[in-house]
Amino acid sequence: MNREILTVVETVSNEKGLNPEDIFEAIEQALVVSTKKKVYSEQPEVALRVHINRKTGDYDTYRYWTVVADEDHEMPACQLAISDLDENEWKIGDVKEEQIESIEFGRIAATQAKQVIIQKIREAERSLVADAFEHRIGEMITGEVKKPARDGYIIDLGDNVEGYLPRDKMLPREQLRIKGRINAILEQVNRDNRGAQLVLSRTSPQMLTALMQKEVPEIAEQIIEIRDVARQPGLRAKISVKTNDHRIDPVGACIGMRGTRIQAVQQELEGERIDVVVWSDDAVQYIISALEPADVDRIILDEDTKTADIIFATNDQLARAIGSQGQNVRLASELTGYRLNMMLEDEYNAQQESETKVYRDLFYTRLEVDEDLAQALVDIGFTSLEEVAYVPAETFYDIDGLDDDAIDAIQERAKEAVIADELVKQQNIKEPSQELLNLEGMTQAWAYKLAERDVITVDDLAEQAIFDIQDIEGLDEKTAGELIMKARESWFN
Repeated sequence: MNREILTVVETVSNEKGLNPEDIFEAIEQALVVSTKKKVYSEQPEVALRVHINRKTGDYDTYRYWTVVADEDHEMPACQLAISDLDENEWKIGDVKEEQIESIEFGRIAATQAKQVIIQKIREAERSLVADAFEHRIGEMITGEVKKPARDGYIIDLGDNVEGYLPRDKMLPREQLRIKGRINAILEQVNRDNRGAQLVLSRTSPQMLTALMQKEVPEIAEQIIEIRDVARQPGLRAKISVKTNDHRIDPVGACIGMRGTRIQAVQQELEGERIDVVVWSDDAVQYIISALEPADVDRIILDEDTKTADIIFATNDQLARAIGSQGQNVRLASELTGYRLNMMLEDEYNAQQESETKVYRDLFYTRLEVDEDLAQALVDIGFTSLEEVAYVPAETFYDIDGLDDDAIDAIQERAKEAVIADELVKQQNIKEPSQELLNLEGMTQAWAYKLAERDVITVDDLAEQAIFDIQDIEGLDEKTAGELIMKARESWFN
């Protein structure tokens, strides 16, 4: 009976609280390493295994080979070719082994076992810590500042467990005192053997959420819900709340009598200013609340792009909405999930006029309509050629003076323009000049087909011969000649 092995297993198991099976496996691995060094030093690829009897401590050593296909037989020390065996008895993937003489569990094996056991202990301890803390990711935990480390601090979490608080996860200008108590969010559990295992953070949004739950009983009891959080750690934060009991004011409950609750949270976060706003499923109302203390004049939402134009009547209100160094609007945008464009009424009107001119000019030049009709298209909400081309014809009925034939003609031109634009994208051809597009008798489709042939300007067209362009779809010899002569008019003026 090998009492020495049993003694090692029992001692380490009791001291370190490890599973005895893990220690037995570590000793088996150590014995394999020692056997290779002592018996097979010139054949490191030899495959060995050791089995220890868990009750007696006695152990046996085995050498084994894996059965492989002939073409894969590259390592004779640990592989057997299938053709060298009875194929009725063996198949590829089987393992053939034979017992060999075991070495003594002497000083070398014991030393090797010690190293393996130490490594196993570390792995097992990390595994135990990971198992204990993995379900607590995102939870606030309390510890004691143990010592500074490279780019951060080691935090004692109790029961011989340590966490790591990186400097970039600390609040700006925050100074920690050794042995001082500290709260932090468990942000990451690392099961690998490299780097810190438990990574903490005091800058994550969950930190603010956890502190509010701690200070506001109504949140802990789920009478009040925290919906969104946006932070600039150590400086300012916004938090939106919703009540599940209409009798309770969610903002008042979070702030507390004379601000005692919110002040306790701010004190923990080094004076970080916290704005509590009411959450709303109405995006406009939610944005208005998020931008407090500024007074919003108007909001124009675009749900598709998640953007909002926020319009203010005065410079003073605009400045309040933006906040110091853009803090207020940046946090409001993060809180609501909308990109917020801030502007005064005059700026908005100028922007609208500019956009209107762009769309009006687009329709005027590409659809071959007069300015009044181009403006009318803009007024009823068209902003692209695709919309004009493919909306139902009834959409145009609000424009005075348009009959069905005129509507069909406009939509046909719009479709032609869309196809021409798509052709540009697909073939990466050059854009025809505006002068060529506006040439009398020219269509957009012909202009873009000409551009494919590097005929970009009116002068380029003037230099063409009829046979150069008459093969373009829709162009005959007569029309090609007329276009070329039209382009050459400048030669005779």
